[in-house]
Amino acid sequence: MKQKDSLKFSNKIVPDRIWREAYVALSHYPELKDTPIEFKFKSEIDKSFMQAQPTLGSLLKKRKNRSYIIFISEEIDIEGEKFSVTTVPSEVLIGWLGHELGHIMDYRDRRNIELIWFGLKYMTSKNYIREAERAADTYAVNHGLGQQIIATKDFILNHTRLTDQYKERIKDLYLSPDEIMALIDEVHDELN
Repeated sequence: MKQKDSLKFSNKIVPDRIWREAYVALSHYPELKDTPIEFKFKSEIDKSFMQAQPTLGSLLKKRKNRSYIIFISEEIDIEGEKFSVTTVPSEVLIGWLGHELGHIMDYRDRRNIELIWFGLKYMTSKNYIREAERAADTYAVNHGLGQQIIATKDFILNHTRLTDQYKERIKDLYLSPDEIMALIDEVHDELN
């Protein structure tokens, strides 16, 4: 992606096409204000629409000096159904970005060796994938993005052209809408 196709504000690099949604999602994570994050389109991400990870070079740095990248597939093919970042509703995109920022929150507190171990376990253990994805959803909900996370789940689970097999995978690995609503209620109760 050429620099002219992206906005750079502070220490964030965001493609023009998603800057509004990225700004909204980032506004819910004030702890990430000083964290360098690049949002970057990638032609294809295996089995996913987005993927957050530390940059390779930053794994050699102290935690506070790490930078991160969120890869975003411009188009995703889920079992023959194509979705484009430009056709996904804004609230859904904010929820997806908020979920990925939740992963970054999870990564921030891990030592470098723990991040490497995390990556290995994520690639080999379905239970660990479930734990990591639910943690990212929880971070997003706890940061005020519950409605957007629900919109994202609704978009996936109620999309008629997606197969039941794909929907079951999502139900298995991520928080359900009911679990998200319970978390929203907990956050609301804590604030009152």
